[in-house]
Amino acid sequence: MRINHLTRHQFITLLGGAAAWPLAARAQQPAMPVIGILGSGSEQFKDALAQGLKETGYVEGQNVRIEYRWANGAYERLPGMASELVGLHVNIIGALGTPAAKVAKETTDKVSPELPVVFAFGADPVAEGLVASLSRPGGNVTGSTSIGASLAPKRLELLRTFLGKSIAIAILINPDSPASRAERKDAESASRAIEQRLEVLTARNEHEIDAVFAGLKEQHIGALIISVDTFYYSQIRRMAALASGHAVPAIGPLREFASAGGLISYSPSIWDVVRLAGVYIGKVLKGVRPADLPVMQPTKFELTVNLKAAKVLGIEVPASLLAIADEVIE
Repeated sequence: MRINHLTRHQFITLLGGAAAWPLAARAQQPAMPVIGILGSGSEQFKDALAQGLKETGYVEGQNVRIEYRWANGAYERLPGMASELVGLHVNIIGALGTPAAKVAKETTDKVSPELPVVFAFGADPVAEGLVASLSRPGGNVTGSTSIGASLAPKRLELLRTFLGKSIAIAILINPDSPASRAERKDAESASRAIEQRLEVLTARNEHEIDAVFAGLKEQHIGALIISVDTFYYSQIRRMAALASGHAVPAIGPLREFASAGGLISYSPSIWDVVRLAGVYIGKVLKGVRPADLPVMQPTKFELTVNLKAAKVLGIEVPASLLAIADEVIE
């Protein structure tokens, strides 16, 4: 039997081909998915998002890459940021805050209708035109909402329980936030129904926030409702300090407001709302269609009362309010 021997050239060619096999195999591996995060505010709830992603098996830097774009309250920057993320060919956009969610939908509708968007915000997504319904979102958009913007009447009621019916109350809103229109309308409607004087004050940046708190006494405003807004969330501890410094009873949209020295807060957990959005982002990356994921809503709202702040303000907290409080800070 005759055995054919390889020539030197044939051997080198075979060896080179074998060495290339692992390279070819690696080249065929799927690329790491990329998430584009479009934030109306700051990276305040970044850890909550990471927790939600982790629950679905995704860890940044290990099996997913994340491109962050934070507007820090400068909502006019959002369209450019959204276009930039689309241009990076991200696999999905996570939109944090109502302004970011609306811009993300508008941008994808124009240039990339199939690109999924998962939001986390406090407004009504149906009223804002983001989804067809909460149970059947349809299209490329879904997410989680705190429905915090619809709680203005409840916050008004809580302040009156604290302070009585004769005090003048104001609501502070960000005029640049899309959610502010509905929140203002709800608050004004509720105040008319109970014949409560309600002033509407606006602030879109730190300087204007300072000016609002400094002018409350001059305008004879006895108490303040701080509305739901992503930029306001990033300023919530500072607002608590301002309320304390100007001796103004106020109710905030985050627990952190009361824990930082504000009088009272009433809200769902915004941290959990963002975490749930992270879970949905992970599910969509695994192949679930946004249209098949119903919009998630909170099931619990927490009332936090700061007794120390009440004492400094000279306010006696009604026993009925303490009885229903989820947390009392002493």
